[in-house]
Amino acid sequence: MRIGILQTGQAPDMLRETSGDYPDMFETLLAGHGFDFRTWRVEAMEFPADVHDCDGWLITGSRHGAYEDHPFIAPLEAFIRKAIAAHVPVVGICFGHQIIAQAMGGKVEKYTGGWAVGAQDYDFGGEKITLNAWHQDQVTQLPPGAEVAACNDFCANAALVYGDDAFTVQAHPEFRDSYVEGLMETRGKGVVPDPLLASAQARLGKPNQSAAIADRIAEFFLKARS
Repeated sequence: MRIGILQTGQAPDMLRETSGDYPDMFETLLAGHGFDFRTWRVEAMEFPADVHDCDGWLITGSRHGAYEDHPFIAPLEAFIRKAIAAHVPVVGICFGHQIIAQAMGGKVEKYTGGWAVGAQDYDFGGEKITLNAWHQDQVTQLPPGAEVAACNDFCANAALVYGDDAFTVQAHPEFRDSYVEGLMETRGKGVVPDPLLASAQARLGKPNQSAAIADRIAEFFLKARS
């Protein structure tokens, strides 16, 4: 099964050498499930010709806000709607989670409650799952047809499902602790409040369930569809 990665941002230059870029992280996360991958840099206006060019699509995180005025936003939203209408499965992570919700009629905005950084605990249908996060924007209004698959007190819409057509997660299962630590150094200081950075630092190295979410993503892509 071929998964098309729609890359909407880039890892910081100083972290890319050791951690790779976002497509590398997702290929590592989903290794062992029988997928092959191709990347389109949609942030640079490089788009697939057709939603059927791959068997499924994965939209990455980004520094950009889904509500910001960038040239790639509108065509990406149109591509998302076409893929979902054609029942080609779509997965979105962080910005990907947000842009899918926005494309389908939901609302994304800068959350007044501030940032989520580092390990966060989520309720996935009664199962506690810990994942790394790095975001201030959130889906604050659900689009029609979306159902909440995970939440916590900070993020009410932490994972969404759209029938068999889309599965999206606000957190970053692809982010290893070493990458989160690098983000704290390169993007966090002076932006994220110091107490949040300290709290995230204290949880580095503790177990999380990114592999369990990788399995869920793989199962979503591979499930039989009519």
